[in-house]
Amino acid sequence: MEQTAEQARQLDHLASAPPPGGSPFVAFGMPGFGGPPAPAVPEPRPILELEGEVYEDELDALSDWVDDFLLPVYGAEVTTAAPWCLQWQEHSDVVAWLHALWLAYQQHKDPEAGLAGMFVWHRDFLTHAMAAIRAPGGPLSACMTSPERPAHRLLPGPPPSARAEKESEAQAPMPDESGLAS
Repeated sequence: MEQTAEQARQLDHLASAPPPGGSPFVAFGMPGFGGPPAPAVPEPRPILELEGEVYEDELDALSDWVDDFLLPVYGAEVTTAAPWCLQWQEHSDVVAWLHALWLAYQQHKDPEAGLAGMFVWHRDFLTHAMAAIRAPGGPLSACMTSPERPAHRLLPGPPPSARAEKESEAQAPMPDESGLAS
């Protein structure tokens, strides 16, 4: 009887929940297994959603990466088929493309991306982004097409949609009986 009671206590002990922090995985620092929680990774935001000093700081860091790494390695020759602009920071669409390319670069050079991380960045991000930015009819097509003739011109965007115009008309103050806007 005593032996049966001891076995029942052992079974109850084995069936009970482990004490908090008593996980065997704590020594390995595995989050979710009793180890320290994983640090919160800041959520990347598109640069065009940033404002003020935060935007300026991000643009400065992006400019350093573009000028010190991207252009010397992947800039290639400036031609009519591959224009460039020395004032690319003024082209918001180019800033957005390059920022996205830079974020992808940071992610894919991380050791967690594995040995093929940089290959994936080249294949899936670099080639496509540079082709879009430097296309003959792309956002820089009105800028420098020859290093001997530096140029910069922002191309006008399309006009607002009919829907946007209707909304702005609806929000305009209505004239009262005297003909003056209220």
